[in-house]
Amino acid sequence: MDISVYFEPIQVKDINVSEEIRPGKIGDIIHYYSDERNFPSLENIDIAIIGVIEDRNSLNNQGTSTAPDKVRDFFYKLYHGNYKVRIADLGNIKRGFEVEDTYFAVKTVVSDLLKSHIIPVIIGGSQDITFANYLAYESLGQIINIASVDSCFDIGNADQKINSKAYLNKIITHQPNYLFNYTNIGYQTYFIDQDAIELMSKLYFDFYRLGFVRANMEEVEPLVRNADLMTIDISSIRQSDAPGNANASPNGFYGEEACQITRYAGLSDKLTSIGFYELNPIFDISGQTSHLVAQMIWYFVDGFYNRKQDSPLKEKKSYLKYRVSIKNHKYEIVFYKSKKSDRWWMEVPCPANLKSKYERHYLVPCSYKDYQTALNEEMPDRWWQVYQKLM
Repeated sequence: MDISVYFEPIQVKDINVSEEIRPGKIGDIIHYYSDERNFPSLENIDIAIIGVIEDRNSLNNQGTSTAPDKVRDFFYKLYHGNYKVRIADLGNIKRGFEVEDTYFAVKTVVSDLLKSHIIPVIIGGSQDITFANYLAYESLGQIINIASVDSCFDIGNADQKINSKAYLNKIITHQPNYLFNYTNIGYQTYFIDQDAIELMSKLYFDFYRLGFVRANMEEVEPLVRNADLMTIDISSIRQSDAPGNANASPNGFYGEEACQITRYAGLSDKLTSIGFYELNPIFDISGQTSHLVAQMIWYFVDGFYNRKQDSPLKEKKSYLKYRVSIKNHKYEIVFYKSKKSDRWWMEVPCPANLKSKYERHYLVPCSYKDYQTALNEEMPDRWWQVYQKLM
């Protein structure tokens, strides 16, 4: 498929590529779509950057459509790490006549990239584009997990029209459904309706308050490692670090913590797409938020080129295996520890008739703390959540 028909070239004059690029900087080595006759070849490409200039379904934050080129302006001027960077910037997806046309273009492009084992890095635009990203996996018939870095759940109501604060309900109710698990990282309780919290619990989804996450950043790594798709709302970062958002809050993640999370995402062998949304240059100060998003993308790329390729779906001889019986031998939990990275997984019993369907989901990323919990005769929450979904 020729996906170039969905894109328009980058306006180089708007991102100052020619002025400050030096050897060793990303802008010097990246393949970017600069004119109609120069669409990048995707051969031997690992990561593809996609701008989505769509904000018609943005809620109280119109202006995010101008964000992609602002982020590029900073990203291209960063130096790459000690690895061979194979990134293509495909330009900006053309704005459709209707929002649904833009969604279709995003779905088609992301699906094509996933088939080619290329990781899309989406720069929005409003966060409802996550729905289009999800549809790409549906077109592949792949059941996935979503991780969202957000101060809210963005679940909306069943009959509510999709927007940047109400897209998750569209994913949950869409048929056929290919969502196995949703994880919210960093929600802030005063922004959340209690009915939404109860619904998330009934669906056996994972959600972690900002305070818990910030105090236990090492526990974020297995949450991220379990995701296929990550979506990041810039309003989850505190206003002092990321003012470029009409819905910015005094509380949230620090910029360094946001970068740490995206590096975890890059390190994950399972994660195959990531999106950055809700950056609004209208409210930005000296490009501070655009610069932060550029650095978050840099950390994702750095993590990607340091992946260990030690998913436990590989040969078992590369892992240490531990068996822990709890509740008077009613349950046995099998843990795996990678000899290469020291990362942990735990195996959740799965009915034989469902193993092929959920082969990517009953081996759950976890931490050493989960292993310690099991040794203390307690059921790890992560294990129990998945167990209830599979039984």
